[in-house]
Amino acid sequence: MAVEENKERAWVGVIRRIVTISFAFLVLGGVTWAFADSIPLATDEYRILAFGIYGAFLAFHLIIQSLFAFLEHRKMRRGGQACSYSRTVALTISAYQEDPNYLRECLESVKNTEYPPDKLKIIMVIDGNKEEDQYMMDMFKEVFVNEDVGTYNWKYNYHSWDMAQGAQSFIAEDNPEGVLDSVWTIQGATEKRSGAMYDNSNEQIYEDIKEADLPVYTDIVSEDPGRYEVEQLIKTKRCVCIMQKWGGKREVMYTAFKALGDTVDYVQVCDSDTKLDPLATLELVKVLESNDRYGAVGGDVRILNLQDSYISFMSSLRYWIAFNVERACQSYFDCVSCISGPLGLYRNDLLQTFLESWYNQKFLGTHCTFGDDRHLTNRMLSIGYATKYTARSKCYSETPAQFLRWLSQQTRWTKSYFREWLYNSLWWHKHHLWMTYESIIAGIFPFFVTITVIKLFFSCHLWDIIWVLITIQLIATIKALYACFLRGNMVMIFMSLYAVLYMVGLLPTKYFAIITMNKSSWGTSGRKKVVGNYMPLLPLSIWGSILLAGLIYTLVMTFTNAGCAILDVELNYLIYGSTAYVSYWLFMICLYWLWIRRLCRKRSDYYDIQG
Repeated sequence: MAVEENKERAWVGVIRRIVTISFAFLVLGGVTWAFADSIPLATDEYRILAFGIYGAFLAFHLIIQSLFAFLEHRKMRRGGQACSYSRTVALTISAYQEDPNYLRECLESVKNTEYPPDKLKIIMVIDGNKEEDQYMMDMFKEVFVNEDVGTYNWKYNYHSWDMAQGAQSFIAEDNPEGVLDSVWTIQGATEKRSGAMYDNSNEQIYEDIKEADLPVYTDIVSEDPGRYEVEQLIKTKRCVCIMQKWGGKREVMYTAFKALGDTVDYVQVCDSDTKLDPLATLELVKVLESNDRYGAVGGDVRILNLQDSYISFMSSLRYWIAFNVERACQSYFDCVSCISGPLGLYRNDLLQTFLESWYNQKFLGTHCTFGDDRHLTNRMLSIGYATKYTARSKCYSETPAQFLRWLSQQTRWTKSYFREWLYNSLWWHKHHLWMTYESIIAGIFPFFVTITVIKLFFSCHLWDIIWVLITIQLIATIKALYACFLRGNMVMIFMSLYAVLYMVGLLPTKYFAIITMNKSSWGTSGRKKVVGNYMPLLPLSIWGSILLAGLIYTLVMTFTNAGCAILDVELNYLIYGSTAYVSYWLFMICLYWLWIRRLCRKRSDYYDIQG
């Protein structure tokens, strides 16, 4: 009976793969044909304005995406079942050179989380164990002074222990519990002999140790004793702060996950620049409790410092669209592509099954250190579990306010997006066809936009350049108006201004990210440091040069080539179109300075949970 069931499942898997692959090629072929063929569905009498099949397809995509997002929000507003308060949760915080003000707000918000204290562990792991990192541990102890706190400064981390240099012996009578501060280190062990120790062939190492050199009652330890101390603290204390050797964010997260083992039901992730809503954890738990098929759930991430600059303000609007339209739509089909690092909850028993694979991820032979949240989500999707989003769980997170830091962040995110796109495609057949459809559309969209813009800039018709700018702005405005309706807040109209950031900054950055995909780092520097990396400006310079060359070419051809000369009727379109485009921008910029900049001076405005 079991054999027959396994055969049936195998056939179902094969059929689902065939259907998914066929559907993927159908979508890719259809969209490519619509883009390449440029068949107009409607034109004016002079064929200066046109609306084609590809434009109709994009409009249809935006409509259905918005519709499913709306339906998912309607389900969220119903509330769902009550929380049982029986699940244990470990709230993990990843910290790296954090701004003291943001860190304090994060810790205070975690302390005020409305979830039973006996069911909630709080673990902060700091990526760095030097004196300059000590302020973060001190602040943790200060905030949780009345709690059951445990702290430890780990000399290593889970993957930096070197037995050739760090094999240690201890005097048992001076350290009866095996927790030691002073150590005796074996010197002179070769790399070959270090490898022998990993193979449990310790006799060769022992030959290097003279009896006269060893203290009385000495034990040879083949594992880092700091690891034992970390695991004991995390398993026995409610609030724990660990400082460890620098290894990147994924190393920090791994420490918390690994040390927890199977001691809790759910694991919540949080960044050290994130301020949690008091009900954030509770709302996440309610979602996972509601259905055993749900493996992970993410919450609504808002921007903490939207008043800092135009960049941070626009990021706040983009975040809202990304979570409450794009991920809400994905959640309707149970396939959210990324549980964001500032606010997410995972089933711990499932997480532990792919923890090592997640940490040891490689791409083109290079160990991956960024894109940890997206790959963690992908691992959950790969085993067939659903991923969800709930707008009822909220947090506020810091975003880069300087253009260079924003570019670095976007470069890192784009690298992980395209890398994880390839990995995600392996599991499309395990989920709804929407995941396949949306992945293809989102994956090819930047390339089609690039081709369209370059083609029109070199078309030798000045109106084509104005028309592409108007079209981009028109699409952005329509999306912004829908966001105003969905959110119930007219501030979303400023989302239409994000188009210029996308075209000038984000679009060329995508190509730079693809070329440098194997370069691994945190991507954005610690908030205590000034950005000194100007490499992200290189693709912007190249992109700007291409567009400038296209504009010059078009202007030259307009005045020297009779076939490119401006017609009288086209001149009217050019004047009216340019006037409308410039007027719109002038109006929106004035509105921004008169309305938004004044509101941003009041700190309380950007903590509006209901907005």
